[in-house]
Amino acid sequence: MEPTAVEAPTREQVHAVPKVLLHDHLDGGLRPATILELAAKIGHELPASDPAALEEWFVTSADSGSLERYLETFVHTLAVMQEADHLTRVARECVEDLAADGVVYAEVRYAPELCLEQGLDLEAVVTAVQRGFEEGMAAAAEVGRPVVVRQLLTAMRQQARAQEIAELAVAWRDRGVAGFDIAGPEKGYPPTRFLAAFEYLAAENMRFTIHAGEGFGLPSIWEAVHPCGADRLGHGVRLVDDIWVPAGAPPRLGRLAAYVRDRRIPLELCPASNVQTGAAPSIVEHPIGLLRDLGFRVTVNTDNRLMSRTSMTAEMWSLVDAFGWGLRDLEWLTVNAMKSAFYPYDERVALIHRIKEAYAAVV
Repeated sequence: MEPTAVEAPTREQVHAVPKVLLHDHLDGGLRPATILELAAKIGHELPASDPAALEEWFVTSADSGSLERYLETFVHTLAVMQEADHLTRVARECVEDLAADGVVYAEVRYAPELCLEQGLDLEAVVTAVQRGFEEGMAAAAEVGRPVVVRQLLTAMRQQARAQEIAELAVAWRDRGVAGFDIAGPEKGYPPTRFLAAFEYLAAENMRFTIHAGEGFGLPSIWEAVHPCGADRLGHGVRLVDDIWVPAGAPPRLGRLAAYVRDRRIPLELCPASNVQTGAAPSIVEHPIGLLRDLGFRVTVNTDNRLMSRTSMTAEMWSLVDAFGWGLRDLEWLTVNAMKSAFYPYDERVALIHRIKEAYAAVV
């Protein structure tokens, strides 16, 4: 599937077009000024004392080439997400920031089990986040930037609360929760540890995505797809290890890559983050170009907007710059994401029509 040969868009056009975001971590997108203010209230010591310096610390610390080191930066964001009003504020600001970036639909994930240090229970955490999302959506609508933002509840791979979090997701399915996820270190913590939780979710007709193929290779992806039955793959960038590109011959897919493509299993690719964690050598060399050309269900996402100093506009613009993609290519990515959203069919179709109309007005 070759990129569309059209004039490259301007960054202003990329910012203006509607965007769909499937892989964004709430605790990875806080405003530096908010972290400073909330940390001062609770007496948490930070590595910098002004917003610009703090942002630089997060980006530099995350830009290590190691997923484990990348994850260490969350100590400071999670420290200020232990009280209900703090969670509500962080969630509200997340929605406002996404809407300002042109996002029209987003699924934002976080691990409720990481927000219990000051006495909140799981129910209170989800309630506080949902309140913030609703406040943010109302504020965005008032300024003419309507956006739908839904929760993905994450269980941590190195812990043992997946069943509990899965049941929480099902209980909140009609109150703002779109689905379930597992995250954390892939190596040594295979998704099959939580097979009972995934079987429970499937029995409850609940959608779920699994972080796989970022910090570990094909075995992680295989387990997520087959025993666990993931609806989407969080990252999945290492799927390229099952694709061969011989000189002078067409690319050849291994059986796992072919299965993922044939089944249209969406890949939640996060270019900037994938480079930071060492899952891809650079944006220009990121497998998203090959995967797109081969017709995989590719989506583009932010992962952690603070740690990667990124946005959906920045991610899309980097692909325009790296691969010469035009607005039609960005539209294709956006429609892919909306097709893959954990959102009712009728609402998905309605948003896809809005997206296409908006792109048609720009192209």
